[in-house]
Amino acid sequence: MTGARWPSRLWIVRHGESAGNVARDAAHLDGAERIVLDARDVDIALSSRGEDQARALGAWFAAKPSNERPDVLLASPYVRARTTAELFREAGGADRGEAICTDERLREKEFGILDGLTTAGVAALEPQQAELRRLLGKFYHRPPGGESWCDVIFRLRSVMDTVALHYAERRVMIVAHQVVVLCLRYVIENLSEEQILAIDREGDVANCSVTEYRFDPTVGRDGGLALQSYNLTTPVAHDAVDITAEPERTVGVRG
Repeated sequence: MTGARWPSRLWIVRHGESAGNVARDAAHLDGAERIVLDARDVDIALSSRGEDQARALGAWFAAKPSNERPDVLLASPYVRARTTAELFREAGGADRGEAICTDERLREKEFGILDGLTTAGVAALEPQQAELRRLLGKFYHRPPGGESWCDVIFRLRSVMDTVALHYAERRVMIVAHQVVVLCLRYVIENLSEEQILAIDREGDVANCSVTEYRFDPTVGRDGGLALQSYNLTTPVAHDAVDITAEPERTVGVRG
């Protein structure tokens, strides 16, 4: 792929805090096996704090010159990601007339029979899957009806092909989920399993954090995307909004 086919800028953003994140924390504090939710994962909305985080991110970008803001917005179809993108745009982070293009390939990792279970719940209710996950690791373990990280990576490779085909030299922002942020790093930077899992162990992907790439003609033979920042929380902290992240303590309703 030649450099002319890459975006000039690429921002990858995790959605704001969701009602699912709040329910997850409550389940952990109670030592519960299941996260109590009354909607499909795809329909889980942002919490009020998550809405504030999305607006803070938009305001931070709004203060930048127009050529430092995205002119393409891509989002997971999940409500929490689409709403984050909408509030970001309304706060001036992108032109208010800019369409938000939803792409189902950016959806959250699917957890299948483990969806909605805490780690304690998996151990108690699905011990065979707990053992398989221990043996295979999160990168390769695919729960029945769900996905492994490899499955997510497979669909994200085609997302990057689409970005290269349609948004050459554009400024692109992707709003998605925790595992998607990490797996896009794996694809873009050509990382190994060991490298991306080491990054995952270093810390959680914060809600409305920003991972940024810029086109660099010195990367590779024909130029490529060079990492500028990862998990940047400055935009949210700048507006004195609480920073929230997703600890590795639940299996479903993750990002």
